[in-house]
Amino acid sequence: MDSELAALAASGATTLVSLMVTDSWTHARDLVGRFLSRSGADSTAITDLDTARTQLLAAEATEDTQTTRDITEQWHTCLQRLLHAGAATGDDLRALLTSLQQIANNPDTQSSTVHNDISGGIQHGPVIQSGRIAGLTFHVHQAAAPTQD
Repeated sequence: MDSELAALAASGATTLVSLMVTDSWTHARDLVGRFLSRSGADSTAITDLDTARTQLLAAEATEDTQTTRDITEQWHTCLQRLLHAGAATGDDLRALLTSLQQIANNPDTQSSTVHNDISGGIQHGPVIQSGRIAGLTFHVHQAAAPTQD
């Protein structure tokens, strides 16, 4: 593997691990999950991402820097393996890294989809979703005024 691809894998792993402990993780996880599934990574890759995040959050609470280095190395090795096997190209990894860096640099500008499931019977009134809601656009359609004959 040439030095450019090795550096790209290292940068990708570092960016990925740094995003694991941020509020932007869900979006980043989705991108990395799609990348890994397209690249033919085994089915445990998403579980491995979640496990790594849990370990990083625990390590952050105890200021354990060794765990962070170990997890970064683990994902560096994973990305290198995908490149070496030809399951992903340098361009694929560059595109993923660009997307991850955009998330890291602009965490508030990401878009997301909300899916709500309402249970507990029939709702005869409005259902209110709480939480942070930003960037909504409402379109109000006014009924045409009745014409007089």
